[in-house]
Amino acid sequence: MTRLAVKIAYIGEGLSGSQMQPGLDTVESEVLRDISIVTGQDRGGCGLRFSSRTDKGVGALGNVVAVTTDMEPQTYLKALNAVSERVFYRSWCEVDEGFNPRHANRRVYRYIMPSTNLDLNLARECADVFTGTHDFASFCRYDGKDTVLTVDSIKVDEQDGALVLEFTARYFLWNMIRRISSAVQRVASGREELDTVVSSLDGNGNKTFGIAPAEGLTLVDVQYDALRFDASGSEGYATRLSDQRFSSELRRRFLDDLRSSRRLHIVINNKCRLNPQPKGDTYGRNTL
Repeated sequence: MTRLAVKIAYIGEGLSGSQMQPGLDTVESEVLRDISIVTGQDRGGCGLRFSSRTDKGVGALGNVVAVTTDMEPQTYLKALNAVSERVFYRSWCEVDEGFNPRHANRRVYRYIMPSTNLDLNLARECADVFTGTHDFASFCRYDGKDTVLTVDSIKVDEQDGALVLEFTARYFLWNMIRRISSAVQRVASGREELDTVVSSLDGNGNKTFGIAPAEGLTLVDVQYDALRFDASGSEGYATRLSDQRFSSELRRRFLDDLRSSRRLHIVINNKCRLNPQPKGDTYGRNTL
């Protein structure tokens, strides 16, 4: 039997987070389903463990799971990608039996929000406040863990009408990134002063800045300095990617058409107000 670290990707939409929950579709339940189909193993048999938890609606490009199998790794990933409906098995690395996927060197998250009416410079100034070592008690949902930690970096860029925040640290607290992202958005929009955010981070007062929607958050990568992952090269993986991209393009075109139709509807209504038709009977004859 071989112990593997496997990088997986998934879209958060329609999944109730990563961890198993009775009666709900989760990333864990999907992975266990795929493994059961391919090898017949249950959770105990495959020893499934996750590196990072993701909440409902949060997606991932590079979460990591540890599993045990007697199959050749490339064949194993090819089979998993062939049967999976929601999870992409991207790459693998052979690890020791004692490997704990939670002990990563760093995690990279990305948060994306519309950049409309947001000041990029203010957003960067606010993001810089959170880098370094701080007590993030005011910017997380407390679950008993130590709230003092170090954020290595927060990069802020504007791309195609979106504000993109990329966070890097060894680990993050529950809801921490979404709360920081909400604070950045409020400062960048002029709704909050930067000094107020600084004061809250320093533990002065109980001011909160809301929590950004889960759908904007993606776990980009979980990194281990000592591991080298080999990419899955299966044809089924490429086919599924192509199908997903095509579905996304159809969705994008539908939304573009819907927006264009709305604009046309507004133009027509405005013209009708400016040029009202004469009153007439049901056949259009003037009755005045």
